[in-house]
Order: sequence, then C-alpha cells, then structure tokens
Amino acid sequence: MLSFLKKLKKNNNKPWFDANRHLYVEAKAEFETFVSSLIASYGKHDPAIAHLLPKDCIFRINRDVRFSKDKSPYKNNFGASITSGGKKSPFAGYYVHIEPGASFVGGGLWQPMPEMLAKVRQEIDYNFSEFKSIINSASFKKQYKELYRGEDVSLTRVPKGYEPSNPAAEFLKLKSFIAMRPVSDEEISSGDLEKICVSAFKALKPFVDFINRAAE
Repeated sequence: MLSFLKKLKKNNNKPWFDANRHLYVEAKAEFETFVSSLIASYGKHDPAIAHLLPKDCIFRINRDVRFSKDKSPYKNNFGASITSGGKKSPFAGYYVHIEPGASFVGGGLWQPMPEMLAKVRQEIDYNFSEFKSIINSASFKKQYKELYRGEDVSLTRVPKGYEPSNPAAEFLKLKSFIAMRPVSDEEISSGDLEKICVSAFKALKPFVDFINRAAE
C-alpha cells in the first residue's frame, strides 16, 4: 500500500494510473484484506459493525474535483469508515487512513447535518460530566490525548442558544467531533496495524456510543 501511494503522489495523473493499474489493484486488495480482518477482530467488541464488508467501508480513490482548485484525479491515501450503516452512515464510527507519512486511526462524527449537530451539542450540555469523564479517561488520553479542535471544525463563538460561560463552551463550538491517533509508516510495515487499530477503537467506543446515543 505504502509503495503504491508514494508512486501515485509523484504521478497523480490518469495516464500513469492507467499504465500502472496492476499496482493499484494489488494495493487495493491488500487494503481490503486488512479492513476485512479488522472488522472481524473489532466486531467482537462492537457488534454494530460486525456485519460490515470492506466494500461498505472503503472510499473510492477517485477525487471529486468539480469544486476544487486541485485537479489531481486521485487521492493519495486509502481510507475506510467502519461505521454502523457503512461509509455513508450519518452516525459516529471509526476511521482508518493510510497515507505515507500521514496515516492515522480514530473516528467520531464528521460534519453532521444541522439537526444531528444540535442533538449532539444538547447531549454534551445536558451530560457534560459524563462527556468529560469519557474524553479524560486514561484509555482515551493514552490513544488520542484530546479531541481534535482545529479551526476547520470549530466556531469562534458558542452557538446560538448557549451562554459563553457554559462549562462545555469549548466543545459546544465544535462542528465535528473526532479524535485521531497518528500511525507511522514503521507501525504499518511492522504487521501490528490491526492490533493498533483495535486498541484505538476500543478506547474510542465510549465516545462513539455517547455521540450515537444523542443522534438516535
């Protein structure tokens, strides 16, 4: 996977891709085998995802370039959303991202629709002590340290309906609720990637369950 993706990054164009499609087929097959094994392993801990197939989770490598200044036709990564209902599910779940030098594992809820976003914010406000205990737990801290709170997922002010003094204000500003654990190329090549993902997912499960309880 890493070898193919490194080559693709240097040659992100259709003629090269067509001429080297066999390399893509081999790398994709490796990723599918990995995702299938990961679902089988982690499905023992979260039955909600145990029925999934790799095709339900893996994203296409083709990019949608219609509204992008970057017209590169292909993604430089393999990605899979292992979520109840599959990759198009509106619920929180788990994610694996394989990209040379920029791989990570984690999950949560990415860019929910306004109605669901409002439900999650309300759940955090109503049950902030429970929310804090989840993201401050030793297992969560060990894997992720904290929730991702970059400018791309956070408002500058608390949303309408909440006071700036609200104890949960910094989390109520979030537009996505995700946690990420970096994975090195060496960890991927070591053969321990599945074990790493299962451990990371287990630490994330209480957070995913909290978010999905609000959504449901």
